[in-house]
Amino acid sequence: MVDRSFNVLFLCTGNSARSIMAEAILARQGTGRFQAFSAGACPTGEVHPYAVGLLRKMDYATDAFRSKSWDEFSGPDAPKMDFVFTVCDSAANQVCPVWPGQPVTAHWGIPDPAAAEGTELEQQLAFADAYQMLNQRIEIFMNLPIRSLDKMSLQRRLDEIGQAPPTTA
Repeated sequence: MVDRSFNVLFLCTGNSARSIMAEAILARQGTGRFQAFSAGACPTGEVHPYAVGLLRKMDYATDAFRSKSWDEFSGPDAPKMDFVFTVCDSAANQVCPVWPGQPVTAHWGIPDPAAAEGTELEQQLAFADAYQMLNQRIEIFMNLPIRSLDKMSLQRRLDEIGQAPPTTA
């Protein structure tokens, strides 16, 4: 018997950069084990061009990514989430919808690359750093023995991932 995959939702305020990149990383690296989604509290309506550019440069197909509201994932017809991760501090501080099925949640705050100032190169480096941090945390998450951990142990491990000092590119 094949185990079902885990549904994972990444949340950010605008759903234009960090949550989109996290969705892309997990969708690629977790194929067969994880189904990745992203959404925002106040979606911008478009994916940030630097996020799209970075993902394309790394051979991700980007046509399906779009900035969307977390309301799409809170209704009765939405996929049941197993995990919900906030990747920005403002989304972590907002009142989230009640997720059907009571998924395990954690906060993995990543600096907002869309807020980076400076030259175009400096802004693009902020996106590369955010991607690297997300990739590192997602890799650790994917290597957890999820099915063998009780819910409290799993919660503790997910919280530790979010508190680990990030490494940058």
